[in-house]
Amino acid sequence: MRRLIINADDFGLTSGVNRAIAGGHRNGVITSATLMANARCFSEASTISKSLPGLKTGCHVVLIDGEPVSSNLPSLTNGSGRFRSSLKGFAQAAVRRQISPQEIQRETEAQIRKIQANGITLTHVDSHKHTHMFPHVLHPVLQAARSCGIRAVRNPFEPMRAWPSGLAMKTPGLWLRSAAVAAFQVFAAEFHRALRDHGMVSTDGTIGIAVTGQLDQKILLRLLTALPQGTWELVCHPGYSDAELRAAGTRLLQSREIELSALTSQETKDTLARQNI
Repeated sequence: MRRLIINADDFGLTSGVNRAIAGGHRNGVITSATLMANARCFSEASTISKSLPGLKTGCHVVLIDGEPVSSNLPSLTNGSGRFRSSLKGFAQAAVRRQISPQEIQRETEAQIRKIQANGITLTHVDSHKHTHMFPHVLHPVLQAARSCGIRAVRNPFEPMRAWPSGLAMKTPGLWLRSAAVAAFQVFAAEFHRALRDHGMVSTDGTIGIAVTGQLDQKILLRLLTALPQGTWELVCHPGYSDAELRAAGTRLLQSREIELSALTSQETKDTLARQNI
């Protein structure tokens, strides 16, 4: 059996992203979304979430980009009032254990509880730019999730067995990103140990990470056709490329509209049915 969660990240980032996620659920194949507690359009996203009971909602834990929900986080903010903006800088600090796990747990719990306080029942947690892949970050994130009554977390690893044959080599610009995604598999064993230690559950893996920013109709159909047996998650980033999005500091602009088109197309729906996913 092949089962698939189709999760839209960045819920709350902008009104255009919120509208796209809602439309992608009503008219397309999006089944889940993860909400950013520190985003400027958080309140609007919360209202949308509560109006769509079929759209499962998780917490998109933000530890990079933007401002934290809690205060006094010197290691997470590098001494400023904002998170680091560089994933490379965050990764280096996490691997070197220069970020306080107590700060990670406290901020994660604050973000989760802010969403829950808005009357939303959270199904799971994941993280902005998959920062919970690093073991030093993962453990306090899982502790925070458990303390808030959440037992499911995104598996942030995309195994090679889930990649369509030849996709990386035949898609311009994808080879280097695919190699980087593959390199992060070094942390996968610790992820599975942490799941057992904390009593958490997850999927067999996540697809779509390597093609972030390049997910179009053709690639989506190839991912779906190649989906292995088991339970998987497709990560996507639908939205509208407007002035608000351009001011949000994200690199994903026009690509969000391309993704939305693919996620709402009849061809995608037909493929899911034909593949018995």
